[in-house]
Formats: sequence, C-alpha cells, structure tokens
Amino acid sequence: MRPIQIAKNIYDVGVNDWNVRDFHGYSTPTGSTYNAFLIIDDKIALIDTVKKEFANQLINNISEIVPLEKIDYVISNHTEMDHSGGLPAIMHRVGIEKPLYCSKMGHKNLAMHYRNNWNYHAVENGEELNLGERQLTFLEARMLHWPDSMLTYEKKGKILFSSDAFGQHYAGYEKFDDQIDTDALLHYSKKYFANIILLYAGQVQKLLKTVNDMGLTFNMICPDHGIIWRKRPDVILDAYEKWSSPICLKKAVVVYDTMWQSTSTMAEKICEGIVSEGVNARPMNLRTNHRSDIMTEVLDASALVIGSPTLNNNVYPTVSDFLTYMKGLRPQNKIAASFGSYGWNGASIKILNSELASMKFNMIDETGLKIQYVPDDKGLNSCFEYGQTIAKAICQSLQ
Repeated sequence: MRPIQIAKNIYDVGVNDWNVRDFHGYSTPTGSTYNAFLIIDDKIALIDTVKKEFANQLINNISEIVPLEKIDYVISNHTEMDHSGGLPAIMHRVGIEKPLYCSKMGHKNLAMHYRNNWNYHAVENGEELNLGERQLTFLEARMLHWPDSMLTYEKKGKILFSSDAFGQHYAGYEKFDDQIDTDALLHYSKKYFANIILLYAGQVQKLLKTVNDMGLTFNMICPDHGIIWRKRPDVILDAYEKWSSPICLKKAVVVYDTMWQSTSTMAEKICEGIVSEGVNARPMNLRTNHRSDIMTEVLDASALVIGSPTLNNNVYPTVSDFLTYMKGLRPQNKIAASFGSYGWNGASIKILNSELASMKFNMIDETGLKIQYVPDDKGLNSCFEYGQTIAKAICQSLQ
C-alpha cells in the first residue's frame, strides 16, 4: 500500500503481507500488516521498520514523502524481525551515523541480531525526544511481548505507537477502526490477544495501571500490526482490561479429536449436558478448527474440556499438539475436565489429566470420563451427566 497520512505530518509507511497464513503456529487467513510510521517535523523520525522481504516497499513508501537521508532518528520499539528485519536496508540509506533509539534490552538484542556498527541510543524509561512541534516519550513495556519491547508516545497529538500491543493480524485496504465493522475488528483483536499477548496478561495490567497513573490519554493508538485506532481507542483499551483479567464467561470449550467417532459422540453428549444447565458450550473438533481459533474461545471461557481417544498408549497427535501450544500461553483461572474412548488401554485420560494439572487448571475430578469402544445408552447418559457436573462447577466458580 502507498503511504497514508494518519495525522498532520505523520504517515503510516508500512506494508501489507497479503499471503502470510501462519504466524508462529497462529493462522492468519487474511494476511497481516507490518506498520511503520514516519513523523515529519523540524527533525524527522521513523518508528519501526518491516519484515526483511518488504524492505524495498518500505523504502519506496518513505521516498514518496522525503529522501531517506533526511531522516534524523530511527526508533525501534521491538526487535522481532517482522519489525526490525528492514533495519539494515533502512540504516544503510539513512546513514549508520544517525541515532537508532531503542530500549536497553533492544540495544542488546538488535546487536545480537544484526552485528552492525550502528549508533545505538538506549533510552531510559520516560526519556523524551524533541522533534520540534512534537515530542516523543519512550515507555518501557518489558515482556509485552519481548524483553526489549517499548512504546512511543507523541504528546501533542496524544498518539501511542504501541508496537505489538493492541493490534491484529489483519490485512485489508481498511486502515482505521471506523472503516471496519467493530465486532469483526474486536474478533481479530481477541484472537491476537489470545495467541500473542495472553501469556503476558500480568504485564498488560501493569501497563494499563502505568497509563492511568501517568494520566495519559490517547486520541490514536497505532499498533505495528493491523488497524489504527483513531476514533475509539477506548474500545481496545477496555477490551485489553477485560481480556487480561481473571474474569471469565459462563462458557465451556470442549476440544477433541476422534478416530472412529466414539470420542466425538461423547463430546456432543457432554455439550448437551452443559447446555441443559444454562451454560454455553463450544464444541471444537481439532480436525476442523485451528489451534489459534480454539485459543480465542478459551480466552474468556470458564472451563476447558479435553477429549481424546487412546492411540498407542498415548493421546491423539492433534490433541498433543494443542496441549503443547496451549501450555506456552498459560491460560489462568479455569476449570478443566477430560474424556475419551479407548479399546484395551485408556491411557489417554490419565495423560490428559496430568497435562492439565501441570498447567494449573482446577480439575473437576481426578479420573475424567472414559468409555470402552462405542458408547451405549448407559455411556451416553454418563456423558450427559458429566456435562451437567461440569456446568454446575462453572456456575459455582462464578458465584
């Protein structure tokens, strides 16, 4: 995309990646963007770059506004290579003597990534940079979501350049929050939070408290991925407050895979039992739902119910994959239960319980529910009742 003016003399010069479909195991069916921002003032600053493969597009976008050698400062909010991969090409054109602003950890990490003799300026938390009419403040945001992460706040326009916070993996011709349906935008944002930010929910709470304590207000929030919040930045701030809290909905997510449909039959009856008690149930077959979409549902659920047949004395491979993925994201304050079918060895249930307990889920019981081969009427009734037990536990946990 061509550069877009987002405020007086401030431009998004980033690029759209229409074709990326997987981002560290997270599905991105619409692609993503790598946003970068150019501020024209008495001094000129570039905030962040793009993935290496798109560096020439970034250079072309900047060149439509100003010659690259006129840039006075380059600012790196985050070292991850979808935002720093274009730095070598940019610094070569801008001039390696120009100051490269970053956090202290950013200095360390960038030097380990690129081994270049750049003119690093490692900022203190709260340090300011005067560009003329506009003044930038650098706010450290460690582990949101890397140790080097920082945010850049432009005081006059009350614009937050938020790095990987408050964004979405979404590519489109829309650039601003008022150009896309709010529910759709929040869905993309929720998926991003559930799969990128969830592990650092505590850091989100600290950041929001810092913002409140400093009395900062935002007219615009500009993340490095996706849509810019220019009309209602309060929507995404409120959403992050909610998603980073331990408060969950009256909802259970039932995640499973199946070999000969016995486990899927159990899942359906368990869901029926959950719903009969007035609790929302989301059945999600791992064959037809991507792990990142499942995590989006897990984010605000009170309970996670995992089902797997036993295969070679173990859980089914897709279930193992999901457990590994979820373990890294560490969802908190949730109830869990397990179920599954088996032939001659019901080891999957024991393994599921062990995995869930190791992730600090509150287990409904220590045995789970297992049925040999194909569930009969008695077995189906047991599944229904197990769903009711799960629902009652959810209701009790929310009191």
